[in-house]
Amino acid sequence: MEERNNLSARSAVLSALLGSHPPQLAARHLVRIGALFGIAEGTVRVALSRMVAAGDLVQSRGRYTLSQRLIERQGRQDESRDPHTRPWDGTWEIAIVTTERRAPADRAAFRHTMTALRLAELREGTWLRPANLLREWPESVTAQCTLIDGRPHGDPTPLLWDLADWAAEARRLESALDRAGDLREGFLLSAAVVRHLLADPLLPEELLPGDWPGGRLRTRYDDFDRLYRELLYQHLTD
Repeated sequence: MEERNNLSARSAVLSALLGSHPPQLAARHLVRIGALFGIAEGTVRVALSRMVAAGDLVQSRGRYTLSQRLIERQGRQDESRDPHTRPWDGTWEIAIVTTERRAPADRAAFRHTMTALRLAELREGTWLRPANLLREWPESVTAQCTLIDGRPHGDPTPLLWDLADWAAEARRLESALDRAGDLREGFLLSAAVVRHLLADPLLPEELLPGDWPGGRLRTRYDDFDRLYRELLYQHLTD
């Protein structure tokens, strides 16, 4: 979801549920969230019905829960806030696509998977990153790629990620967290921070520039989110 003045009903519902633990809210609460953005109750309820029909949500007794596919997306969001890393020994993970004649939809899905795994594409079909993350390779990757552990000659980081751009936006968001005003602004800002953390390549410290703001943004956002969730809950149950 983009940080902007107005949201669609679907974006408001998804952002609310992705930020909730467990990812379940009553219809009346989702209606109140929509009202923060001037979205009519009927529009929210139509969006909920369509999202259930599309398999995005599960409805039971007036409450809506994320589908399994979106619960996995929430898991990736949570991981971006508290990443599981390991000490880095200089090894890089390299995934080389070896399958042939993939359909465009399959290629797009594979690209999404590799990006979610925080790999970057050096050239078409060759993906890599430092081997400092604790995770398993999904079958969708192992079925299409040859996996190699290696050590590049030189540091390919500047070719793979724009660290200066990520850091600049992180600092802007960190500053914005200190100025967040009402519930509506906080909702938009929260979504923007989560989206930005998902784009953090989570590189080992040895490859990061000095004064990297990733850790600071996570700490500041954790403090902000605790307070914001309390205020939002009060608003929804008032």
